[in-house]
Amino acid sequence: MTGGNTGTLPTRIIPSVIYSLAPNEIFVFGSNALGMHHAGAARVAYNEFGAEWGNGEGLQGQSYSIPTMEGEHNTKLAIMRFTQYAKEHPELKFLVTPVGCGIAGYTPEEIAPMFKDAAYLENVYLPISFWKVLMKCDT
Repeated sequence: MTGGNTGTLPTRIIPSVIYSLAPNEIFVFGSNALGMHHAGAARVAYNEFGAEWGNGEGLQGQSYSIPTMEGEHNTKLAIMRFTQYAKEHPELKFLVTPVGCGIAGYTPEEIAPMFKDAAYLENVYLPISFWKVLMKCDT
């Protein structure tokens, strides 16, 4: 991870609010399997970044949805699929919102470890709350 275990936070931190994206940037958000983007980051993705109503997972416009409402095991599998996708697309910069930490009801302590493999990818940017958890796990 950028920052290693020297006690410093990595530099790949998403901004607290994302208003616009560069052409190679992807807004990563939590959704439900049915792709009903009613609220939170899912609504922002739908209104601003090309998320498709009825599409609950994967790349859509300049957004990538990760279903988080179908249980912890399914969420982990979806994050693994996202990590593989990010690995296969180094030309894209993935801005991961606090996936699962809103309506789905998870805490950063529950979700962040699922992003451990993604955190090693230079094109994946995470919320500071996730980095803080991952830094504790990395020591």
